[in-house]
Amino acid sequence: MQRPLLRLPGEPGSGPAPWIGTNFWSRAGGPLMWRRFDPDTVRAELRVLRQHGLTFTRSFFYWPDFMPEPDRVDEEACESYTTFLDLHAAEGMYTIPTLFVGHMSGENWDPAWRGGRDLYGDVWMVARQAWFAGEMARRYAAHPAVAGWLVSNEMPLYGGAGAREQVASWAQLIVTAVRAAGGTQPISLGDGAWGLEITGRDNGFRLRDTARLCDFVGPHCYPMGDDPARQHYAAAWICELSGSFGLPVLLEEFGLSSDFAADDHGAHFYRQILHNSLLAGASGWAAWNNTDFDGLEHQDPYRHHPFELHFGITDATGAPKPQLTELRKFADTLAEVDFPRLSRTPAETALVVTSFLDTEYPFTEPPADGQYAFDTLRQAYVATRLADLPVAITRESDGLATDAKLYLVPSTKQLLTPTWYQLADLAAGGATVYVSYCAGAHANQRGPWQPAMNTMFGFEHRLVYGLVDTVEENEFEFEFVRPFGPLAAGARLVFRTGGNVHSRAMLPVEPTGAEVVAVDGKGRPALLVRRTGAGATVFCTYPIEHMAATLPRVNPDPTRDLYDALADFAGVARAVTVDEPRVAVDTMVHEDGTRYVWFVSQAAEELTVKPVVRNGGRLAEDAVALPPFGVRVLKVEG
Repeated sequence: MQRPLLRLPGEPGSGPAPWIGTNFWSRAGGPLMWRRFDPDTVRAELRVLRQHGLTFTRSFFYWPDFMPEPDRVDEEACESYTTFLDLHAAEGMYTIPTLFVGHMSGENWDPAWRGGRDLYGDVWMVARQAWFAGEMARRYAAHPAVAGWLVSNEMPLYGGAGAREQVASWAQLIVTAVRAAGGTQPISLGDGAWGLEITGRDNGFRLRDTARLCDFVGPHCYPMGDDPARQHYAAAWICELSGSFGLPVLLEEFGLSSDFAADDHGAHFYRQILHNSLLAGASGWAAWNNTDFDGLEHQDPYRHHPFELHFGITDATGAPKPQLTELRKFADTLAEVDFPRLSRTPAETALVVTSFLDTEYPFTEPPADGQYAFDTLRQAYVATRLADLPVAITRESDGLATDAKLYLVPSTKQLLTPTWYQLADLAAGGATVYVSYCAGAHANQRGPWQPAMNTMFGFEHRLVYGLVDTVEENEFEFEFVRPFGPLAAGARLVFRTGGNVHSRAMLPVEPTGAEVVAVDGKGRPALLVRRTGAGATVFCTYPIEHMAATLPRVNPDPTRDLYDALADFAGVARAVTVDEPRVAVDTMVHEDGTRYVWFVSQAAEELTVKPVVRNGGRLAEDAVALPPFGVRVLKVEG
């Protein structure tokens, strides 16, 4: 399976290049910068960004200032924006203007004339927006510093959720207005990619509609979690999901407030987000944001959201913070490996994304089912990364890919009936299909929604209607009674128990045609293999991915070791691996055939790993030293 790495177009006047930049408000005013525009300060702010390898900003038309009346733009604000563009050009930088900025950093601001009208459904209000979008495109589209367009800043937080048909129509009209006015640059919506296909919660902004209307997807990611590895892979997972719709991915917002993280931890977070999202298919990055805002303490939103003062990659004097240093290092790495000519290595493992994440079926529990799927799949994704396992997602709602050697269906209660039969056929055709049990995390029709589970996996389940077989212990173990990949007979994996009263349960089974590979601490089947046709099914009787997803500071979880064994069992190719479960390895390939290997550590201390190059060649270093949460990139020689 190909793992997409779709390119953003080259910046104006250049060939393809990674977009590395930041969201921008001047420290002289923040969102009110256009009222007292200070070109000298802006020039200095841009210069320090450019000196650290950044090539673009995302800029904002603060709507109350730029459109004070429904049929008039503010000429002084527009003149200031022209100067802003000229300053970019003078520094060899570009910008992506954002059209409708009514939400910013914890506050909403309306133009005085809005009068509470609905932004998506009121015909007059939509017409005013289309007029403004066209007016801005007519003024600025020809400027060499304009690299793209964004329709909004997090419109779901400003206009609220809307009906899908209205939101899509609104977006189509605004995009059409920009195009008609000469805005030929790449465009997207700026909504944050928080809709149904990503989060399982429908706000009306569907990525399927974005893919039809726009040129790239722009997720915004500010994770709050309880596990360091999940935190470091949060943006990567969002990029994988966002990239499944055939458009390039610009990680449009990510970052942290220095009030929430010490400087060294902030640097670790930036390093991890940048490299992990790169390996997940992102081809552009815009940090939030360029500067701290000390001195604006009495100005909203900073008055009531004080942590918003310190999201900067420079401080309020313009001095670089450690986060900007990480962006500089990242830009240097991408230049060294000639990133525009790299591609992701193909994946022979497919992570199956249930359609219950992105489709609302009757008489189900869409918000709960979607959140369950998102959390469980994210944890499984982290396990694949730590197992050095190239993985591609395959959405059930788009039809499963048919060319994988290994299909992972982690802790999945719900798939459509035809999909279960398709998975059985894929196994018979030569693939390995792995499924782990889960009864679900709520009481609505609790139990496995698998129409031919006994036949497909070669056992008889022993469920009692309406009840679950609760795992009482705080830990449970798998003892392997037969070799399985690198796991020898007698090997043990110890898992922490998670879940709630519904999901903290295992599936009791009696084997019929399946072979028991591992048993739990009570001697019950824990992992079973059934040979079928040219392939096999592998069934885990515990919801190990879901349980881990509910637990704090759980990674690396032993699921990583099981996935490592599954990869060997299924004959999945992995170019380079390491034995250390806290280090993830992935490979990218240059168009000239050169292979580059990324080593990404999830350890808080320095580690040294000994990589195994599996398909020829060698690395310059037999032992790779990694600093805390460090990243190294090495070339495969020969």
